[in-house]
Amino acid sequence: FTGFAEVARDLAWIVVIYRLYAADGRLAMIGPVRPLLAAVAFVALLRVVLLTLLALYPQQAGPLTPIFQTNIMLSLLGVIGGLVLLHNLYGGASGMARQILRWPAIALALLWGLDLNYYAVAYLAGGVPDLLQAFRGILALPVAALLAFGSAGSGESLRLRPSRTVAFQTLSLILIGGYLAAMFGIAKWLTLTGGNNSSLLQAALLVLGGGLITVLFLSRRLRGWLRVTAAKHLFQHRYDYRTEWLRFTRTIGKSGEGQASLEERVIRALADIVESPAGLLLIQAESGALELAGRWQWPTADVPAEALDQTAIRAIETANYVADLDAARAGKIDKHCAVTLPDWLMNEPRAWAMVPLLHYERLIGAVVLARPAHARLLDWEDFDLLRVAGQQLASYLAEHAGQAALAEAGRFDDFNRRIAFVMHDIKNLASQMSLLARNAESHAENPEFRADMLVTLRNSADKLNALLARLSRYGASSAEALEPVRADLVAKGVAAQLGQLHPVTLVEIEPIEIAASRGGLEQVLLHLVQNAIDASAANSPVFVRVGKAGTHGEIEVLDSGHGMSPEFVRTRLFKPFDSTKSGGFGIGAYEARELVRAMGGRLEVESREALGTRFVIRVPLNETAEVIQALARHGTAKPKVA
Repeated sequence: FTGFAEVARDLAWIVVIYRLYAADGRLAMIGPVRPLLAAVAFVALLRVVLLTLLALYPQQAGPLTPIFQTNIMLSLLGVIGGLVLLHNLYGGASGMARQILRWPAIALALLWGLDLNYYAVAYLAGGVPDLLQAFRGILALPVAALLAFGSAGSGESLRLRPSRTVAFQTLSLILIGGYLAAMFGIAKWLTLTGGNNSSLLQAALLVLGGGLITVLFLSRRLRGWLRVTAAKHLFQHRYDYRTEWLRFTRTIGKSGEGQASLEERVIRALADIVESPAGLLLIQAESGALELAGRWQWPTADVPAEALDQTAIRAIETANYVADLDAARAGKIDKHCAVTLPDWLMNEPRAWAMVPLLHYERLIGAVVLARPAHARLLDWEDFDLLRVAGQQLASYLAEHAGQAALAEAGRFDDFNRRIAFVMHDIKNLASQMSLLARNAESHAENPEFRADMLVTLRNSADKLNALLARLSRYGASSAEALEPVRADLVAKGVAAQLGQLHPVTLVEIEPIEIAASRGGLEQVLLHLVQNAIDASAANSPVFVRVGKAGTHGEIEVLDSGHGMSPEFVRTRLFKPFDSTKSGGFGIGAYEARELVRAMGGRLEVESREALGTRFVIRVPLNETAEVIQALARHGTAKPKVA
């Protein structure tokens, strides 16, 4: 009676589990579970037959009789099947469903867990374990309490969302359990019927089973076939899109030193989706055709210089065509894309698929994938996923190309900036030379003029040499070394040089020594004084003052010319390549400010329209610079100075 009651209890729980699987109305998703449910139910019915035989033939109820042992084995298989079903039910449930299933699942796990140990000990010991049999009765109390506690919870509808990992793990458990049960049953049968050859047959069976497992683990083709078959029959969709997307982003994002190039990562990101072992990347060349740009684990592919012509490119762009090369070789032409694939691609035996890389409906490349270990026919789901992945990869490639173009443009901009500075300085020297030549026509016989002319020529030659030296080391390390410079002497020299062209008045000259570059300071003053002359009337003087202001030296250039508006000073004065002069380069003020900054100073400007302009160069005194350098060497913070 207790045996029949136990079978009825197990069958009732199997029906409950089935109803829980189907509670969300997705009966199509539990197709793989039905065979296991049927197997467990069939085992229970066999137990009914055996229990009936034991009731009719009580003498067969002994622990060593075949009917008793078969009954125990079937009971063990039924318990294992129930636990597998319970694991799959709970593991594939959503968070909400798990809250509802938690207590009944614990109750069933306790119930069937004790039965598993009970029947295993009974089979191995050849008899019923009295202690475990007593525990089975006691266990009914906590199981009933857990079921009552769980039934008092919310009865919201269940939404089961088994993941692929859970499904594959459950399938693995079923296969392993079936394999062990088969081996266990065959070994027992050999022991009972094999006679003297039973040990030899068991060893042969063990070797055969080990060989099958070894082949399964070593054969990529067999593993691929099993994976494809399981995905085809277990799931509504072939791909786990969340897992594929995470792997895709990890592969394409592995950049940096020691990592594969972007071209190889692009190929591998697509190849991993369909388990392709190798691939080729074709990128659009300047001619418009596609050419080979990268390989991944495919060194033997013979790709011509023009891998895909423009006619095929336009056809692929129009249809966003993913080429199934095996179907194309078989003469199955895609009706949506009448593209003629090149001979080298059709004759390459490993070529399996070609995925377009479209960026804003323009084909910038394509990836050719090698045939996987277990080749299969590509279907609509493969095409859709490969198209989307190809578009994403095209964006990565386009962004990479854009960054490279920006870097190249930056290098050209740096080169153009250097040339602009050189031309500006040469233009100033040329203006001085032209003025000198015009004055020489009238004053060539004057000894004082000839002396001044020699000084001007010598200064011009020195400036050209300094310009060449600065140009040769232009860049991040191009700043000239600072040294003690008499600012008053530099100002006197500039005033004397430009005073021949226009009145330049030194209103206050205080002998001060600043930390600067003599050539750079002279160049800044020449530009500021020359600009003041250009902005002033013919007889309106330009004033220069040199003095101290706290810890800094000041050089002031003042004119009464037409002046500048505040907006012009704020937005255009120091903007390079923006000039109001005809034929000007617009870099004089910018270069002057950068040279002053390189000396640790600053350039200030005040201007009013129709009133004039005042430029002030503020550079630290030599004593101040020495203190700042000493503090910096000892790691002390740089003090703020007025």
